[in-house]
Amino acid sequence: MIPRYSRPEMVDIWSPSTKFKIWYEIEAHACDAMAKIGIIPAENAEAVWKAKDVEFDVSRIDEIEATIKHDVIAFLTHLAEHIGSEEARFVHQGMTSSDVLDTCLNIQLVRASNILLENLDDLLSALKVRAEEHKMTVRIGRSHGIHAEPTTMGLTFARFYAEMKRNKGRLETAKNEIATGAISGAVGTFANIDPFIEEYVCDKLGLNPEPISTQVIPRDRHAAFFATLGVIASSIENIATEIRHMQRTEVLEAEEYFSKGQKGSSAMPHKRNPVLTENLTGLSRLVRMAVIPAMENVTLWHERDISHSSVERNIGPDATVTLDFALARLTSVIKKLVIYPDNMIKNMNKFRGLVMSQRVLLALTQAGLSREEAYRLVQRNAMKVWEEGKDFKTELINDPEVSKVLTKDEIDEKFDLGYHTKHVDMIFQRIFTD
Repeated sequence: MIPRYSRPEMVDIWSPSTKFKIWYEIEAHACDAMAKIGIIPAENAEAVWKAKDVEFDVSRIDEIEATIKHDVIAFLTHLAEHIGSEEARFVHQGMTSSDVLDTCLNIQLVRASNILLENLDDLLSALKVRAEEHKMTVRIGRSHGIHAEPTTMGLTFARFYAEMKRNKGRLETAKNEIATGAISGAVGTFANIDPFIEEYVCDKLGLNPEPISTQVIPRDRHAAFFATLGVIASSIENIATEIRHMQRTEVLEAEEYFSKGQKGSSAMPHKRNPVLTENLTGLSRLVRMAVIPAMENVTLWHERDISHSSVERNIGPDATVTLDFALARLTSVIKKLVIYPDNMIKNMNKFRGLVMSQRVLLALTQAGLSREEAYRLVQRNAMKVWEEGKDFKTELINDPEVSKVLTKDEIDEKFDLGYHTKHVDMIFQRIFTD
């Protein structure tokens, strides 16, 4: 990803120097394991650790690869330059390139997951604070973009909290599923390398041995991982879209914080645009872009091919770096989001009580009218509000067919906002009680 949408900690996971350091640790631990079971001399295994503090020369490795056209061999050649060719002669014994590449990729994905999980914790904390703050801040709920019935801003934040909490669980599952390593040799049969080597290396690197790995770790694990990132991205866009709608001039129930000195348009000085949430909408699309290629990587020829390799070299860094940036940006947006409760009330009253139509409908049916007859009476008066700008409650009180069934006080009672917030505490208890 470009620096504009990147944060250094996540970027570092995917840097060539980090990758080569992981490759080195895999090879060094494998040598230790071989020495422990007497396959290679202990002094050769110890010699490999001479490079423990070495900063591998990426340009030198690239130079070697330009000639031999193989990245793992280029690295091994450079490693031998540091520790000596005699000391390095047992490095990579019985292993195949995928043992290093796949195990390294999964280590990187686990490390990326740890950062993303921290991001989700920060976002959950921010959403919870805003939910509690606006627990009883009444706003109109909308279906199809049209006024429906009253809800609260706190419930809006609470449902986003619940969604992101589910996403955290999904990511924890995906992280556990991707945390496998394979040191099983060509076509995964362990013919030239003892299974103990795999167990030892995985234990040292915090992974589980892959139960059966052909010559690569099965890519259904990676497909599930990137699908999870895609779901999280969709949830980010869900929240961003709600904020964008709330910031529309005709709505203005909330808006992104507009800092001192900030400018919204090169042409129109009055503009305050939802640029951050629009940006999040775009970034979410980029993360989801990784999902289909990851799914298609599941299908490989026989025990291996490398059709997945070029895909993962791109989507591994791009998806995790982008999602890391997006989660951090969304957290900042939520923390600083400016809420306008007075505008929420104004918007709700724009159609003069129309949003209470269901309560009146139910009252009429409870009073003895058929549902069809009650619906006809309520809709008849509701249309006067839509088309003539009338007051809904006044029209109901003055409708002789309605007043024959409901008294003025009974109609008045149906316009009590508190009716719609009476279960907010219960919903919050469901969401925020662990």
